[in-house]
Amino acid sequence: MLGADRCLGACTVFLLGMLGASCGLSTAAMVPSTESSGQIELPALPWQLEEELPLAYSTRTVALAHGTMMSGVGTIADSLIVMRDGRIAYAGPFDSERLQNELAPDGSLIDIRGLYVTPGLIDTHSHMGVYAMPQVRAHADGNEATSPTTPGVYAGDSFWPQDPALSRALAAGVTTVHILPGSANLIGGRGVTIKLQPETSLESMRFVGAPYSLKMACGENPKRVYGQRHQPPSTRMGSVLWTRNAFQDALEYRQKFLDWQQKHRSGPEHVDPAPSPPTRDFGLETLLQAIEGAILVQVHCYRADEMLRMLDLADEFGFRVRAFHHAVEAYKIREVLASRHVGVSTWFDWWGFKAEAYDAIFETLPLLSEARVRAALHSDDAMLVQRLNQEVAKAMTAGRIADIEVDREAAMRWITADAAWILGIEHLVGTLEEGKMADVTVWNADPFSVYASVTQVYVDGVLAYAASEGRRPSDFELGQPGTKIQ
Repeated sequence: MLGADRCLGACTVFLLGMLGASCGLSTAAMVPSTESSGQIELPALPWQLEEELPLAYSTRTVALAHGTMMSGVGTIADSLIVMRDGRIAYAGPFDSERLQNELAPDGSLIDIRGLYVTPGLIDTHSHMGVYAMPQVRAHADGNEATSPTTPGVYAGDSFWPQDPALSRALAAGVTTVHILPGSANLIGGRGVTIKLQPETSLESMRFVGAPYSLKMACGENPKRVYGQRHQPPSTRMGSVLWTRNAFQDALEYRQKFLDWQQKHRSGPEHVDPAPSPPTRDFGLETLLQAIEGAILVQVHCYRADEMLRMLDLADEFGFRVRAFHHAVEAYKIREVLASRHVGVSTWFDWWGFKAEAYDAIFETLPLLSEARVRAALHSDDAMLVQRLNQEVAKAMTAGRIADIEVDREAAMRWITADAAWILGIEHLVGTLEEGKMADVTVWNADPFSVYASVTQVYVDGVLAYAASEGRRPSDFELGQPGTKIQ
């Protein structure tokens, strides 16, 4: 278990931003205003809370020598990667002197000659843990489909760490996954990024330092779910209205708190008793954090016209769309997406399963990269997450057949560096560079080959999966009659 190799220290940092969506204000935030150096110190706004810092780990030194490294920034045929204290201490050409200097007496040197090494893969769109395996009604916890707007709910509160899909994804080289609510609602709630390390709680798996997301949806899903109940929204125009109303409510909620702050400006001697704050609404606070950029807006959307409409709505209320997900028509507006720095998270060849998914093409990812759009290949599926490398190879090949130049490093970025950008963690993972988190996948062959399989996976510099030892089963799988762990 990874917990045995990790030293988290005495100062594990808990995300204060999440506290703002799950509990009341702290006593310190609610004290009456005071004067300091002539300035009135105002009480804090509940949704404007501290940013957390990534955890510091103490782990043994591990060196991977002589493999072919596809780092996300270049390919090195004879490489050296040194991992220490959860980070990459060195990644570059093999250097015996550097190896001698970096490898501690208790460190491990592993010869991976003939093997390939890449950053740990990243899946930007997953419902593992909230729609867990086996797919029975008892495990369906991804959609709070009781209202078209539920920004206050949080996918992490549904997440089941025993989902057998998680260890299968790890065995396929995936180290980071973004867990989202479903798309039944116009505003479905918060998503969370996790590391695929075997643990017993969401909090111990959460990617500390990764921003939360706001899951939104346009198109067929919300209007179908609620239209069938003969309630709004039942049309696309109703969907826009309900979304607009939700963000307007958030702006009015913010004004109430600003007015409350204003009452403190004259100083405590003129405020007796101190004014009580407005009643809190955690959903509206989530929308305000999206408006203020504290959490990233991820939007389920298929059609080009609806993506443009959502961008207009974002301009109206002052938030930014980080990425459109699924987005099978994104190739039609790639110049707009590039100019606005909006990413895309999509499949290679999922199409035609409903009308709005009809106009997909195989060349979407290559066309987006050609236009300099940050693009990622996602799974949205507990089976597809096990072959992200093969899906990328298919998309790269489709681009080349269409005379769209796609080099191997650019293609690998669809499931590493560009995927990291969509989740706001590109400064921490996604490439093999000094200082980045030591999330590393080792392959027995070229990862773009259909014959490639994973031999080792490191998460924060600790061995999380080894093919020689087999996949670690979920607790749920233990003791089941006829179960054989592969």
